Amino acid sequence: MTISASTEAPLDRRALAARLAADIPRGSYVNLGIGQPTTVAEFLPADAEVVLHTENGMLGMGPEARGDDIDDDLVNAGKIHVTEMPGASYFHHADSFAMIRGGHLDVCVLGAFQVSVRGDLANWHTGDVDAIPAVGGAMDLAHGAENVYVMMTLFDRTGAAKLVEECTYPLTGLACVRRVYTDHAVFEIRDTGVAVLETFGCTVAQLQGRLAMPLIPA
Repeated sequence: MTISASTEAPLDRRALAARLAADIPRGSYVNLGIGQPTTVAEFLPADAEVVLHTENGMLGMGPEARGDDIDDDLVNAGKIHVTEMPGASYFHHADSFAMIRGGHLDVCVLGAFQVSVRGDLANWHTGDVDAIPAVGGAMDLAHGAENVYVMMTLFDRTGAAKLVEECTYPLTGLACVRRVYTDHAVFEIRDTGVAVLETFGCTVAQLQGRLAMPLIPA
């Protein structure tokens, strides 16, 4: 199967968030991880009936709050002011994690430093001596959610790929990632390898030239 680039350039952060939002199934219960994944909330259709969960104790979270909508008592796990949707509810932090560990989330979207060909996830520490560890709820989400989607740039600031054969950073979870949404392409982690579902501003052949693992057709 030949896949051509669907855009003339790599996606910026907002375009990537919109692309990922389009793949979240209608009626899903979803957790959006700290950082870039929170922007997905801005692009969920009003009629999608997606219910957003945040591990600090809220179900029915809306998009980021701005201006007069800001309530200092209403924040997500990343301490960003958020809005609430009709029917929103609040509960203890422990109850929120019981929802995660009990398998009640359909999708979680996480950022990552690295994802391996088997779907191993590394997103809490680079291993550098002066780096600040940030585990948060990622380890619970990585294995508690039915589907784990990663949202990240495909290459780091040095040009090194973040989709790798083996993670070299401390692991968050093993074989937990299903899809990887990047500025250059959307990948699916399968038992048979890494499939390219869509490319942005490049071809599969160009990607293959910069990635160590073989890419398989969608």
